[in-house]
Amino acid sequence: AYVGSAVSNGTFQIAGTTAVETDVEIPKVFSLEQNYPNPFNPSTVISYSIPQNSFVNLKVYDIIGNEVAILVSQTQSAGKYDIRFDASSLSNGVYLYSIKTDNFTSTKKMMVIK
Repeated sequence: AYVGSAVSNGTFQIAGTTAVETDVEIPKVFSLEQNYPNPFNPSTVISYSIPQNSFVNLKVYDIIGNEVAILVSQTQSAGKYDIRFDASSLSNGVYLYSIKTDNFTSTKKMMVIK
């Protein structure tokens, strides 16, 4: 499965390193945004917000419910996150992405067009 990199409340992680900016506003509600661009080829960005520290699972499924990628599976600090998803190994079609946290679940559709 694919593992994404995250940009969160001023924090950017690359290969285990972290750089932090300060003075970033904490979101007030959980949210999962529509990916952009959509439709896409080969990559898209999925954004979400968590208002409190929470264990986050963000996964991608094919239209019949098979898991095709795990983008996030870890505890994250409150903040806004942007995950780049590279679907170059997937075929054309509609996929679902779903977030599950301690207090929130949401699912959205996205389309891969090659």
